[in-house]
Amino acid sequence: MTIDDIRTIGIEAETRADALVSAHVAALAPVLESLARESARLAAWGGELAERLHAGGRLLAAGNGGSAAEAQHLTAEFVGRFDGDRRAFSAIALHADTSSMTAIGNDYGYDEIFARQVHGHARPGDVLLLLSTSGRSRNLLLAARAAHEVGASVWGLTGAAPNPLSDACDECIALPGHGSNVQEAHLVAIHALCRAAEERLRALERRAR
Repeated sequence: MTIDDIRTIGIEAETRADALVSAHVAALAPVLESLARESARLAAWGGELAERLHAGGRLLAAGNGGSAAEAQHLTAEFVGRFDGDRRAFSAIALHADTSSMTAIGNDYGYDEIFARQVHGHARPGDVLLLLSTSGRSRNLLLAARAAHEVGASVWGLTGAAPNPLSDACDECIALPGHGSNVQEAHLVAIHALCRAAEERLRALERRAR
C-alpha cells in the first residue's frame, strides 16, 4: 500500500498516521537499492573529486529547498571534515551567499542565481554538483550550461531519468522514487561520496610526504 493509497482511505487519524509513516519508510528501501547499484560510480566520483581538490580545484554545489540544504551539507564536509582530520579544501554552496544570490536574482532574475556565480567562481577542472529531485529546475539547468562554458565538470543527483538535468550533466545518478525519498537517498549518496573522497585524500597525503 502506497502513501497515496492510504490518503484515500477513511481511517482514524492515529492509525492513518502510523500507516503513512510505515509506508514512507518502506518506500525508501527501493530508492536505496537503486543507489546501491551506483556504488561504483560514487566511488569513482569520490576518487576523482579528491584528486581535483588536492590539486587545487574547487567543488561548487547547488540545489533548491531541501536540495540546497544537502548541497551545503556536502560543501561543509570538505571545508571542515568528514572522517578524520586533514587540511581544508575549497567547496562553495552557491545558495549560501545570500547577498550575491539576492543581488543576482534582483538584477538578472531567479533563473540566473547559480549560473552567474558559476561564471564567477568556477575554473577548468572544477566540479559542479547539482541536486534536484525533479531534474527540471531552470536555475540548475542554466548553472550546468555555465559550468560547461567555463570548462568545469557537471555531476548530478536527481530523481528518475530521463529529465532535463540528467541530460545536461556530464554524469548523473538518477534515482526513481517519491521526491522525499529521493532526497533522503541523496544524503546517503553525499556521505558515500565523502567517504570515498576522504579515502583517496588520505592516500594522496601519504604520497606527498
